[in-house]
Amino acid sequence: MPYDLKKELKRLYAPKNTDWALLDVPEQRFLAIDGRGNPNTAESYRTAVEALYAFAYTIKMTAKSRGEDFVVGPLEGLWWADDYAAFTVRAKDSWQWTMLIALPPWIGEDAVEEARETVRRKKKIDALVRLEKLHEGRCAQALHIGSYDDEGPLLARLHDEFLTRQGLEPAGLHHEVYLGDPRRVAPGKLKTVLRQPVS
Repeated sequence: MPYDLKKELKRLYAPKNTDWALLDVPEQRFLAIDGRGNPNTAESYRTAVEALYAFAYTIKMTAKSRGEDFVVGPLEGLWWADDYAAFTVRAKDSWQWTMLIALPPWIGEDAVEEARETVRRKKKIDALVRLEKLHEGRCAQALHIGSYDDEGPLLARLHDEFLTRQGLEPAGLHHEVYLGDPRRVAPGKLKTVLRQPVS
């Protein structure tokens, strides 16, 4: 059976809790690409996501040919802004992001560079996709069901109530995991894992 991180790491990719809870997140490897601006309108965002998937599926096909098949993971993102309020008021033009796709633990830098050459040759994409290790450790996490633009109240609860009650503070970038495809799922039924490293 192909390696599937949604099954291997269920607590990270299939949580049930729709309010904040604490968990420990192990180190993971990701394909990563950086950018800034409104994900709904910035051409750079669309191009970055397209490049990530081109790399991910190229790496998957190479791994499959070697008997190490895996399921390509969902799109994820790290988000930040100079002013945190930019998220609660959805001031998207000021957002900065690193978009991610998780990789199996055995995929290394050599596989990414091999994919880079294939993607350049076949798809004519020359993007600054890189391999990144991320170890978030202790995190607050919740499952948001609904439109991305309706995340504000849940995020406000995290920062205004949950962290204070737990004696914690943010210790890393806001992380989202997109479990639904917005092109195929109604906004009200989208599922997004919201995660915040804490200390």
